[in-house]
Amino acid sequence: MKRVSYFADKNYKIGEVDPKLFGSFIEHLGRAVYTGIYEPEHPLADEDGFRKDVMDLVKDLNVPIVRYPGGNFLSGYDWTDGIGPKEKRPTRLDLAWRTTETNEVGIDEFMKWAHKSNIEAMLAVNLGTGTPKEAGNLVEYTNHPGNTYWSDLRIQNGQKDPYNVKVWCLGNEMDGPWQIGQLNAEDYGKKAREAAKIMKWVDPTIKLVACGSSTAEMPTFPEWDRVVLEHLYEHVDYISCHRYYENLGNINDFLGSFADMDHFIKTIASTADYVQAKNRSKKKMYISFDEWNVWYQKKVELKDWEIAPPILEDNYSLLDSLVFGGLLCTLLQHVDRVKMASLAQLVNVIAPIFTQKGGPAIKQAIFYPFYQVSNFGRGVVLNSLVESPKIETNKHGEIPLVQSSTTYNSVDNTLSIFALNCSEDDDFVLDAQFRSFGQVKVIEHLVMDGTNLDATNTFEAPDNVKPSQIDSTSKTGDHLEIKLPKMSWNMIRLQCES
Repeated sequence: MKRVSYFADKNYKIGEVDPKLFGSFIEHLGRAVYTGIYEPEHPLADEDGFRKDVMDLVKDLNVPIVRYPGGNFLSGYDWTDGIGPKEKRPTRLDLAWRTTETNEVGIDEFMKWAHKSNIEAMLAVNLGTGTPKEAGNLVEYTNHPGNTYWSDLRIQNGQKDPYNVKVWCLGNEMDGPWQIGQLNAEDYGKKAREAAKIMKWVDPTIKLVACGSSTAEMPTFPEWDRVVLEHLYEHVDYISCHRYYENLGNINDFLGSFADMDHFIKTIASTADYVQAKNRSKKKMYISFDEWNVWYQKKVELKDWEIAPPILEDNYSLLDSLVFGGLLCTLLQHVDRVKMASLAQLVNVIAPIFTQKGGPAIKQAIFYPFYQVSNFGRGVVLNSLVESPKIETNKHGEIPLVQSSTTYNSVDNTLSIFALNCSEDDDFVLDAQFRSFGQVKVIEHLVMDGTNLDATNTFEAPDNVKPSQIDSTSKTGDHLEIKLPKMSWNMIRLQCES
């Protein structure tokens, strides 16, 4: 069996894990909101219409923050349509996804759901058809204590105390021709700067996220990011990036998606550092990777003007979950710069949670890697050394066959190793050394693997794809040998005794 050399030392760190790295995203798109988190007629709905079974699964994922309300939907959305008595709210056409929006759920309902789900809200302001003044009005509505028009309207609508939303996105994918109100980098930078000024004048404690490039394929990437940051560097706290991956027929290219994400993050960080140097600024710009996932975009079919139609409902396979795990490892490897991330999305729409209208909610295959890393990947990411065999890919060049990341949690003195074995042919033995941790013992080794990489979870077979416990470790001196099965995602949790 081939061996992979692995070494971790508690003194060699990449950085602390910000819990916001495990955020997610809910957009008014498809069934994410309606029959997703909200279904008043469902037998498990609470007094506010929120599905308690979905809420429980969200809590299991330990998601700390959720971006809302979009997404492409955002650039045509008037947030005032979604407040006040529901019977008086207008029904609108959503031009982004060619659906009909009832506005039954708006800012106040989302904030109530977030509170019940133990989640912080990450709200986005419309900089497509919206104005900087309207962005400031929304901050006043959510965050100002009272005795002004918008804050008093919030109180009138039933929320006395301010929501104190701390993280705000300045628009969505404004570089994209698909975006309502698309802007070039200069015009977006100027508009976003004015919005940022107004929003921070209303509440100086908020943090702002500027729109970065919507994808690395944009011809303006990374020049867009440079120009935007030159306008906004001292006004914002994060630059956003979005990236999705799908299987286009070459399995090695698909498995190597983590290498593309790695390069994407490094390019954005380098661009931000250039602007920092040019501005002679002492401020470090952080990254909000606020859309990422496996998404089969070529399968998207829109249905004109339906209410909450089933669109973008990818059914994730075992193979998808392996790729997904590799992406999680890359995010962990960049915790020194990526301080927030949003899995897009959370329920039904390219999501780890899938619901049936009036029926059950199930865990998709990608639920499990996210659950594991979100719950056990806290603390410090170690700069572990891994010597892995490599493979040549068409899209990414040479990549390691083992992609991994390791976290150390000093609270309970545990190590968590997350590892993807990309090899179609070989099991590997991870020859691991933990000299600075003293003796270690295995708490559990969970693996996702199988001969059918196309296997998925369905309502009829909801546990078809899930992790299983294996006992595949042995000790030789101060070495721990851990078997990584071929084509597998692994989580190995270790208890340190020193």
